[in-house]
Amino acid sequence: MSDQIRTASPGYATGQLARALAAAVSAGTEADRERALRKSRRWEDVVSGMAGGTLAVGSRTPVADTPAWVTLEVAHGGFATGRYLAEVPLSEDETARVASLPDEVPGSNDRERLNLWYLGDAGQAELLDAVRAGRFRVELPEDGALPVVALLLDKGFPEQALDLVAELRPLMHRLRLTPRFEPVARQSDAAVRVASVQDAAASLRAVRVPAQIAQMRATLTAWDPLYDRLVALWCRTVDGEPPRLGENGSVHGGWPCRTWPADWAEARAQWLADFAEMCRTVEPSGRQTNPKSNFAVLRRALESCSHGSDALTAREVGRIRRAIANTVSRRGAPETAQRGAWHAARTAAVTAPTNAALADVLASRLDRFPSDGGLPSLDVATAAVSDTETTAEIPCGTTMPDVLVHKAARALEAPADELVRLGVITSGETLAVVLPQLTSRLLSATFDDPVVAGLHEQTYTAFRRRRGLLLLNLEHQVQFTELPWVEALAPCRSPQPDNATAAHRALRQITMLALTAFPQAVLPNPLVTEIRTLAKQAELELPLVEEVAADIFMGTFTTKWRAAAAVASRLLEGTLYADYYDLPANWSKPERTLLRWGKKTAADFTELCRRRAGTSGGSVAANGMLLEQSQILTTHNLAVLVDALDLTDELRERAPELARRTLGWIVRRHAQRADHLHAALIQVKNTAYAWRQALFLLSFCEPAVQTSQAERWRDEVRGTRLEPAATGLLQVLDGHRFTPAGTMRRGEGRRFLGWAEGTNSFLDIG
Repeated sequence: MSDQIRTASPGYATGQLARALAAAVSAGTEADRERALRKSRRWEDVVSGMAGGTLAVGSRTPVADTPAWVTLEVAHGGFATGRYLAEVPLSEDETARVASLPDEVPGSNDRERLNLWYLGDAGQAELLDAVRAGRFRVELPEDGALPVVALLLDKGFPEQALDLVAELRPLMHRLRLTPRFEPVARQSDAAVRVASVQDAAASLRAVRVPAQIAQMRATLTAWDPLYDRLVALWCRTVDGEPPRLGENGSVHGGWPCRTWPADWAEARAQWLADFAEMCRTVEPSGRQTNPKSNFAVLRRALESCSHGSDALTAREVGRIRRAIANTVSRRGAPETAQRGAWHAARTAAVTAPTNAALADVLASRLDRFPSDGGLPSLDVATAAVSDTETTAEIPCGTTMPDVLVHKAARALEAPADELVRLGVITSGETLAVVLPQLTSRLLSATFDDPVVAGLHEQTYTAFRRRRGLLLLNLEHQVQFTELPWVEALAPCRSPQPDNATAAHRALRQITMLALTAFPQAVLPNPLVTEIRTLAKQAELELPLVEEVAADIFMGTFTTKWRAAAAVASRLLEGTLYADYYDLPANWSKPERTLLRWGKKTAADFTELCRRRAGTSGGSVAANGMLLEQSQILTTHNLAVLVDALDLTDELRERAPELARRTLGWIVRRHAQRADHLHAALIQVKNTAYAWRQALFLLSFCEPAVQTSQAERWRDEVRGTRLEPAATGLLQVLDGHRFTPAGTMRRGEGRRFLGWAEGTNSFLDIG
């Protein structure tokens, strides 16, 4: 197999650009259009960069003449646009600082002059004061670079400081290398949060009144009163009782256009003027624009009749009479209790405080807290509207809707398991978002100096916000320790850091939290990254593997996959999982390795995956089959974590309930009808992966529990495409085994897999 260096195809980027441009053209609001245009700009940069040879998407250094540590703008799918995120215009404070700099400060532009000034005595003193007081914010990893220089010089490490400056110097004219200064110190504790107060408040202020509700409000407050005046105007011309509808639809009562009050012509002219003004200021609804509506009939008649009935035909008078009868029968005559009650009921239903108005109240509450901090309690969000918050629209005592409380709760600071319980953390991906806040504190504990630890903590959290690149040729993402200013801090570390115990405890808690909160989902890559970081802090060398996309799979696996598979076979020997998937029992033979793209690869593991998948790979579907076998053989990190962290007893206690929840999720997810092939393929893949998780959990259950859950699940899926999976599971529990093709020699049982070449038998598309 050739080791030719591969790069990504521009076809995907071109398709994304076309979709973004189409979205911009069809955007319903200006905000939607602006978002679509920003997205299209990113994809234009990607396409032009790939075409011009300045972008090598697939490499860990995709931008020409750019070191790997620079934080890049990355579009969906890992495509670098070529832009540097730290290449930003000067802020107002920075502009004022540059204006005050002495003329002798060198630099080709304002950014370079500012960066170079911070390398001088006065600039270093300002950085040190801010860092020591904690009055700074690292938004991008590069923000921590020059503070590290200042700290190294202050602590007597001039050589390391000069080496770091030499590394940064070529990009000082482009990158912001200093943090944002703040008047208030940043707090650090054991709690985590999903979003900052500022972000939560912004999401609340983005809440809008739905167009339908806005239209109904306009109708109630503007058009309905105008309509009542129109009906009343015509009722004044009725001789006798206002007309009404009879049981058979016939009209009874007086006739319009029989009496003409003296001020009628003046009232008519005023109504028509008010109607014209209303059309200019308030968008009419269908009731006003439908030519057959009562409103339209009465309005056209009013326009035709200047005074008296001479301008109206008998047919038109009859239409006026029926229109009056329609509205009087339904709503009551003008200025009657019946019509008033009808309006009151409509008004109460539609003019209640909107979520948008309440969201503004809640956002104002959040403004009382530090913008980049969190909420100490949910009481801030759940409290009813107070006297001071009352408005004409929002009465005192109004309850905050759950949907708004949930938005605010994203800023709640609490332990991760508490946020899971409250429904703030709803997936492994969200859990991975908050974990860097915990991991950063553990990593920073290796520094005795709290000032250095605080800078290191913020830099790590900012680094974890970097979007990953699409990588080929077995390359790996840039590591935190590859940042030159992080590496330069090595002399400041404690010679004997003692945080392995704390990291081990955190690793156990996070692993069990992920397994118990989201048992149906594989550990997402960002979460695996944080777990790997915690494992290193706990002094554990674990062969943790990532989920690899089928369209970028390089056709081989590095040696950690084989090591993980060996752990899984040993841990699960003789269990349901091993029997169902026919795990190999012996990995004791010498490992066969090959050097590919400068990396050691496990040739025997790769060959085993090919043999089990029955394909050599190449197409996306074939790659998916190979990757699924690698996940089966390794349990995608579950066995490695359970074994290394000694979680068997804890998992055995929770396994029956977790397996039941996972099997239930599979039934619900598979019952959702997919309306196109791609969605159906994703549905089968995700449910098959969840099935693998369920079998892993069932392997820690007693045989009686395994059988009872399998039988119950078979009853739930009877008659669906999942029934062969249930039958196959029961047959395995009864001692039977699948053939290499994944079928049973007797019966209809099939091994449930998510990938297949051709048509997957578990695929169901409506």
